[in-house]
Amino acid sequence: MKKMFKLLMIASALFFLSAQTVHAQSYQNIMGEKFVSGIANVATGVVELPKNIVITSQDKGIPYGMTIGVVTGVAHTIGRTVVGLLDVVTFMIPTGPSSVQPQYVWNDFSRETTYGSRY
Repeated sequence: MKKMFKLLMIASALFFLSAQTVHAQSYQNIMGEKFVSGIANVATGVVELPKNIVITSQDKGIPYGMTIGVVTGVAHTIGRTVVGLLDVVTFMIPTGPSSVQPQYVWNDFSRETTYGSRY
């Protein structure tokens, strides 16, 4: 009876510890991805300026792109850089994917950047 009780205790301990290990691994992955995307967004935030000039010029014409596109690009440069900085500072808190879409400036380069909910 004691042997069976010991075996049951060991099996249940392994069961509960394995679930925590899997959860800890996913926490590390989320933390790492948030940190890396934050660093990338801080470093490449300035690419939003030419990206928005090109997108606006293609949609509404070159004069509009050289004026409003520059203003939009500066705003998105600041936005992506600040969100990236916040992701780097708070990478220990697993909040899910970045609130900047697309997550990296080079993903879907022809789409304007949007900011929204993390969930």
